[in-house]
Amino acid sequence: MPRILVAEDEHRIASFVEKGLRAAGYGVETVADGVDALTIARSGDVDLVLLDLGLPGIDGLEVLRRLREGGSGVPVIILTARDSAADTVAGFEGGANDYVAKPFRFDELLARVRARLLDARQQQGAAPVQALDCGRVSLDLRTRRITSDAGTFDLSAREYALAEEFMRNPEQVLSREQLLSRVWGLDFDPGSNVVDVYVRYLRRKIGAEHLKTVRGMGYRFTGEP
Repeated sequence: MPRILVAEDEHRIASFVEKGLRAAGYGVETVADGVDALTIARSGDVDLVLLDLGLPGIDGLEVLRRLREGGSGVPVIILTARDSAADTVAGFEGGANDYVAKPFRFDELLARVRARLLDARQQQGAAPVQALDCGRVSLDLRTRRITSDAGTFDLSAREYALAEEFMRNPEQVLSREQLLSRVWGLDFDPGSNVVDVYVRYLRRKIGAEHLKTVRGMGYRFTGEP
């Protein structure tokens, strides 16, 4: 399980991000100041850092500078309210791998986390995963196309995120609440029927037999109906 360090001094945001990442299957450690962030990031025990710039003690840019000067290559995504061009340039020139301005959508942040972790794996020599194959269903991670007995179809960004979530958890019952938090973000209206709508979209493209409704619980994906 990849471990992520969240360095954020606003408790509401830190809690929101931590819950979302844990729901997506990551281990999370949260700190509220730059000194602790630098210590933990240097330890080698985390696989990625989400770094706020306005940290007390040592600000985020100084944490980043010291990390890179010390030879650490841990992926760093800056997560900050500073959205000027100068701040963005300073972040990238300081060694950040990505830059996300607040406010943000959690699904976008999660996509960036996954991409930066994948980049790190590839740089370490791990063979990149190009497709998820579950029985008769295959999801191409590069082209965002899904293939089954029903044919090959392009997916929208949200359809792709939902399909990926199901295919990374085959035969598991996923509740609507879990899918909302992992695909749409924890701030999405829990009373929305958006999950049911997008499940219908996926069923049209892969066949209803691959996505079963478990009454009162949620949905289960199976590659071999």
